[in-house]
Amino acid sequence: MQELHDAPLAPLTTFRLGGPATRLLTATTDDEVVEAVREADDSGTPLLIIGGGSNLVIGDKGFEGTALRIATRGFELDGGSLELAAGEVWTDAVARTVEAGLAGLECLAGIPGSAGATPIQNVGAYGQEVSSTLTEVVAYDRRSRETVVLPNSACAFSYRHSRFKAEPDRYVVLRVRFALEESGGLSAPLKYPETARAMGVAEGDRVPAAEARETVLRLRAGKGMVLDPEDHDTWSAGSFFTNPILDQDAFDAFLARVADRLGPDVTPPAFPAGDGRTKTSAAWLIDRAGFTKGYGTGPARISTKHTLALTNRGEATTEDLLALAREVVAGVHAAFGVTLVNEPVTVGVRL
Repeated sequence: MQELHDAPLAPLTTFRLGGPATRLLTATTDDEVVEAVREADDSGTPLLIIGGGSNLVIGDKGFEGTALRIATRGFELDGGSLELAAGEVWTDAVARTVEAGLAGLECLAGIPGSAGATPIQNVGAYGQEVSSTLTEVVAYDRRSRETVVLPNSACAFSYRHSRFKAEPDRYVVLRVRFALEESGGLSAPLKYPETARAMGVAEGDRVPAAEARETVLRLRAGKGMVLDPEDHDTWSAGSFFTNPILDQDAFDAFLARVADRLGPDVTPPAFPAGDGRTKTSAAWLIDRAGFTKGYGTGPARISTKHTLALTNRGEATTEDLLALAREVVAGVHAAFGVTLVNEPVTVGVRL
């Protein structure tokens, strides 16, 4: 297991931000992961788990403790049953399932990060969510000090949330398992209007999974959501804010604010979210509050391709990024009475 001291963490994140860790361990096997976690717990040392670094905002002072980078590898396919080691590169794994003629992950192409992070956030895009095909998560339980297998039903999945996110200091994901459809190379039925339109088909249609994947990659790239070291619009964490979910009273108040600000003929995006709640679009809120693509004059700005992405233009600090995020949150709340919630995990800082 590789060990470094006073190790820079910024290169391990897609934001390329954050100070050093007192100690950085890189684990390449499940046993090494468990060993490092147990050692930190036994000594009372603060522990930061790092996968692909695509959902992290680390403070400029860094992390005083042990950062554990999970770099395990493993891709095991048996029919439609897939097991991935936590350190597998997610977008590469998706490509391999499509090549194998399987359906269920093709619209999750291009999402940066590692496989082990996907159940934590219940990663989703373009009409698919990890929770729809995930069967089990193998994790180390820091409370019971043993490796456990949690079925889908025990993961408490919801929109961009899970049991793992709710209990961030308890579970360390080691492996994820999926049941994919042996579809003869066709995609799952398309659920996202933008994807269907881009492919010239109707929602609910199946298309070649490889074409669905390529379409999603093209759509994501157009929004700066596919990593490119030469494109500062991709020096981000993807969508920085989750789409707000409002109860009926909050949604009615929101509609009244929209009418007052934009006129009675303007209708904001609205999608049923269960239990009488409604989900609206964070990107729409940000744009209509006056924070358009490319907003900002400093080293941290809104992406020129997508209003939901906050970006490092090359010389930003974490504090630059947080100042922009706070400005957006305050502006959206002032305009519409809705409080945006950050999607990335913050380390040593708060929004």
